[in-house]
Amino acid sequence: MPPERTRILIIGAGPAGLLLSTLLHRSGVDHVVVESRSRSEIAHTHRAGILEAGSVSTLVDLGLTRVIEEGDRHDGIDMRFDGRMHRIDFDGLVGRSVWLYPQTDVFVDLADRCEADGADIRWEHRVTEVLDAESDLPGARVEGPDGAEYEVRADLVVGADGSHSIVRHGFPEQMRRTWVHEYPYAWFGVIVEAPRSAPELVYTESEHGFALVSQRTPTLQRLYFQCDPDEDAAEWDDARIWHELQRRVAGPDGFVLQEGPVQERTVLRFRSSVVEPMRLGRVVLVGDAAHTVPPTGAKGLNLAIGDVVVLHELLEEWLRTPDDTLLDEYGRRAGRRIWRAQHFSAWMSRMLHSTPDEDGFERRRRLAELHMLVDSEAGRRYLAEGYTGWVDPA
Repeated sequence: MPPERTRILIIGAGPAGLLLSTLLHRSGVDHVVVESRSRSEIAHTHRAGILEAGSVSTLVDLGLTRVIEEGDRHDGIDMRFDGRMHRIDFDGLVGRSVWLYPQTDVFVDLADRCEADGADIRWEHRVTEVLDAESDLPGARVEGPDGAEYEVRADLVVGADGSHSIVRHGFPEQMRRTWVHEYPYAWFGVIVEAPRSAPELVYTESEHGFALVSQRTPTLQRLYFQCDPDEDAAEWDDARIWHELQRRVAGPDGFVLQEGPVQERTVLRFRSSVVEPMRLGRVVLVGDAAHTVPPTGAKGLNLAIGDVVVLHELLEEWLRTPDDTLLDEYGRRAGRRIWRAQHFSAWMSRMLHSTPDEDGFERRRRLAELHMLVDSEAGRRYLAEGYTGWVDPA
């Protein structure tokens, strides 16, 4: 069969791919989205989510207002150390807030919008090969759910297919550089059926290790504590989990967590990675296909949204006058924010987590850094700017 033809081929229908589809529909640009998983599988893969102010504005501008109506606006966070709370007032410091809104809900909102738009989204269609990336008409070979193969050609291919991206691995090794950092700790994450323990997120440093107090719904808490990357979640029963969490947040102010049954438990490894360049010919990468960050700074989903917004802005001009130097501008603009986020996430992680070989001097140094941060308006503002999202020049 002759290849199918479209303007933009998007590989991956997670939040990044669906956001780009929504923006292209609004611009009247013909496109096709292919995704190896089913919509139901993605919708039932639960992932936490903190959305920066800019990410929320992007969704609301598209009419996706559930984030405001049902999400939780947080005007700050608590940094907890020495057994006491130290609040960082985002709204007061930088006039911005963040929203607690799970990534799963972002996906559902975008998938519903794409369906209403009549977008050509092909669930359970697997890309087996990216074709002719450096030509004027790149494409992909796709296998449908019935095993039949077909080919799609486009003016531009966008790899939005996650951290195991087949599109990224289609870049020849001699033309691709991947910067990677593995952290010597992980997060043991649990979802528990219990009332909220705090109105906003609590980032805790203690002699027993890091802990994070978050929420999912009014009746479900999302909690994390630092652990070894090779920890087996199945070996931890509820009593052991609660003992570990409570001793990490304990302090002279009497703060305790509200307890309840543990519904889910997972170990989340920490890894930073950046792929450069983000473009090969007429193939570009967005989101986790191009970069990953540890969860400490809440940057993963926000970086993906930022990539798509920048790419779409440049594509509107590129589709009118296909000058490929505009695609290089995408990598430059997105790259600035990506490396800022890498630094911010690594900084927060190293400040709050102990390492297996940490001595007494290093822990006291980290505590001094935390005191300097919360005792300084400039320090608190730096954290608030990074957490709520930088306002970048074009």
